[in-house]
Amino acid sequence: MFGKKKTDTFVCDERLDHVAVIMDGNGRWAQKRGLPRTAGHKAGADAVEEILKVFREIGVHTVTLYAFSTENWKRPREEVDAIMSLLSLYLENHVKPKMEEDDGFCLRFLGDLSKLPADLSAKCREIESLKKDRPFLVQVALNYGGRDEILRAVNSLLAGGVKTVDGDTFSQYLDTGGVRDPDLLIRTGGDMRLSNFLLWQSAYTEFYFTDTLFPDFGRADVLDAVRDFYKRKRRFGGLNKEEKP
Repeated sequence: MFGKKKTDTFVCDERLDHVAVIMDGNGRWAQKRGLPRTAGHKAGADAVEEILKVFREIGVHTVTLYAFSTENWKRPREEVDAIMSLLSLYLENHVKPKMEEDDGFCLRFLGDLSKLPADLSAKCREIESLKKDRPFLVQVALNYGGRDEILRAVNSLLAGGVKTVDGDTFSQYLDTGGVRDPDLLIRTGGDMRLSNFLLWQSAYTEFYFTDTLFPDFGRADVLDAVRDFYKRKRRFGGLNKEEKP
């Protein structure tokens, strides 16, 4: 249960199984230091490794990262190309070797990968196929938008001749099908909005917003967010036991 010491950290209980993260502020982090925005994205990649290590250590089973949205194509071409190149190198030089030596985690990509550069899309599918059903699942939302995901799910249902559907069935047609909805969503960088991320899945997710730019978001920040989550009373539209009707 959360609150029991395990060296210098905590162990989560079943209330916190899935954490989603909007990794905002990489470009601003670089600009504050007089660096090109691409330097911020590189620093953000280092921050990803740190927070995944912490989440895994405290017992979170699924982490979903918002890496590149369907709207991010509006950014300057040179920045988009740099992000795609960085992603490809990161997957090849960091993620793939770790997966080959570590049996404990697997990767899943959310979004429409067909719109990505062909080599990057192929690399994503290759890494997805390496290992499945491991205890720690990392989902990477790449060319992802919540509205686009819902529309793709609807079109799949229509193509299959389905005329009526309930919520549980619809959820299986989403990119996250088979995965529990996020219990906690963290957004760094100071903005307080979802930005088209996990719109269906976040109906009863707890939100945590921080001004900290993502490259600076580390171990202590993760634990602060988790502590805050455990102070919340989640009602899911009902009442807690101690509340009278």
